[in-house]
Amino acid sequence: MLKDIYREADTRMKGAIQALEEDLSGIRTGRASPALVERMQVEYYGNPTPLIQLASIGVPEARSLLIRPFDMSSLKAIERAILASDLGLTPNNDGKSIRLNLPPLTEQRRRDLVKIVHNRLEEGRVAVRNVRRDTIKDLREFEEEKMISEDEREHGEEELQKITDYYIEVVNAIGENKEIEIMEV
Repeated sequence: MLKDIYREADTRMKGAIQALEEDLSGIRTGRASPALVERMQVEYYGNPTPLIQLASIGVPEARSLLIRPFDMSSLKAIERAILASDLGLTPNNDGKSIRLNLPPLTEQRRRDLVKIVHNRLEEGRVAVRNVRRDTIKDLREFEEEKMISEDEREHGEEELQKITDYYIEVVNAIGENKEIEIMEV
C-alpha cells in the first residue's frame, strides 16, 4: 500500500516538473525557439487555438522564427496574436508566412527574465510541496482508519520527504540551466 502511495506522489511530482519545463520553454533566451510561440492562443473562427495547430514553426536562423500557416486565411489572426502577446516582437508578414526577428536581449531584460524564472521555479517548488502535503494527509487518514500503523506512517513520511527533496533538487537544476541559458550572450 505504501509503495502505491509513493508511486502516485512520484507521478504527480513528475507532472509538476513537466508543467514547469513547459512553462519555462516559453521564456525567451538569446536563441530562437519554436517553444516561444507554440502555445500562443490565436483567435481562429471564434475559438482560441494554439498556434502549433494552425501553422508550422521553423527556425531558419539563430535569431528568427518562420511561421507558415496551414490556412492562409489565419495569417492576419496569427499576426494579431503575436502583436497582442507579451513577447514584444513585431511580425513581418509577406502574405504567405510570418517572420519574427528576435533582437539581442539587453542586460536589464536578461535580469528581468531571470526574475520571472525564479518566480516560476518557486511555483514549481510549491506544486511539489503540495503533493507532499496531500500525500501526508492521506497517510494520516490511513493511520486513523487503522490501515497502517504509526511506525509505517512515520516511515512513509520520511520516504516521502526523500522523494520531495529529490524533486526540489530537480527544480533547482532546471532553474540553474535556464538562468545560464538566459544570461548567455
